[in-house]
Amino acid sequence: MVASLDLTLSGSWKGRGLQNIKAAEIGAEGIGKRFGSFAALDDISLTIGRGEFLTLLGPSGSGKTTFLMILAGFEPATFGRLTLDGRDVTKMPAEERAFGMVFQGYALFPHMTVEQNIAFPLKVQRRSAAEVRRRVAEMVEMVGLGGHGHKRPAGLSGGQQQRVALARALAYEPPVLLLDEPFSALDKNLRGQMQDEVRRLHRETGTTFVFVTHDQSEALALSSRVAIFDHGKLQQLASPQEVYERPANRFVAEFLGDINILPLTDVAPDAAGACGRFEGGVIRAAAGAGCVSGLLAVRPEYMRLSEAAPDGNAVCARIDEVIYLGAETRLELRTRGGIALTLSVATAALPQGLRQGAEIWAGWPEEQGFFL
Repeated sequence: MVASLDLTLSGSWKGRGLQNIKAAEIGAEGIGKRFGSFAALDDISLTIGRGEFLTLLGPSGSGKTTFLMILAGFEPATFGRLTLDGRDVTKMPAEERAFGMVFQGYALFPHMTVEQNIAFPLKVQRRSAAEVRRRVAEMVEMVGLGGHGHKRPAGLSGGQQQRVALARALAYEPPVLLLDEPFSALDKNLRGQMQDEVRRLHRETGTTFVFVTHDQSEALALSSRVAIFDHGKLQQLASPQEVYERPANRFVAEFLGDINILPLTDVAPDAAGACGRFEGGVIRAAAGAGCVSGLLAVRPEYMRLSEAAPDGNAVCARIDEVIYLGAETRLELRTRGGIALTLSVATAALPQGLRQGAEIWAGWPEEQGFFL
């Protein structure tokens, strides 16, 4: 890990010609990666905009970290082409790309203080002593570590160590900052604080951020756009709202949070978009490209409970489980035809007398359902 870090930081000097770029645009054209007969990545093409915060999201083994390592130059692509502001860098080694890198395990030098860790890449660049002192002082304050500059990593909390790693990676103003699941070792509260910190640092520095995570809520909260990977393929690249509200396919819909999927029959266009039948009732929604499949999706938070059949879209279902989660209560339902549904209801708004085994109606607005 330390060897990889040295390689990247050494590149801050060797690749100095690229350092005039405040934030860079990265292009990937048909990137593929094979390990023997196994395809870890298959034809990945995308553009990461200058100053963008792009998150690579997907389950374990989906290819997101492999793609990040190819961007960094730590792994060569088997196929395809990479560009940095239009310049071909496909075969450029990591030590010449001048990218910042924040690792999951921090990779701080244990024998150095906070200030010495942050100063290291600047000294490799052979910047003047005065500039190093100024920049280190700026970064210490930027990440909220004033008064801790003399400490070594062992004397810091996990969150503080992560701040040092961020400060060191940003100190020499790289055109791109790559972050490989940097918060995975932190507890929930600290993770939330570090998400706020990274969001602020991105806003203040304007650097292009490429972030890898398997945490869906983290990706939605931080990103300008989200690239969702599965089995080495790019499934969707869009804004957080679009990938959640209008997923490109069933994998994306089911991967991002809870989703209810109803198989409709007799699907046909109508004034609202399309309609079909489900267990004897008519269901309407805005039509999507996949409406011929008859799979209608609805997020649980848009479903509302009622004792009697409401107007519009609704299905009758039996309550299988009531799961108290504090501010929210999760309901597991099953329709008369055996289709499982999940609802999220604010606990304060939960109907009185709700009990397991009772039948209830779940309805939703037409505009909140979509075809996969």
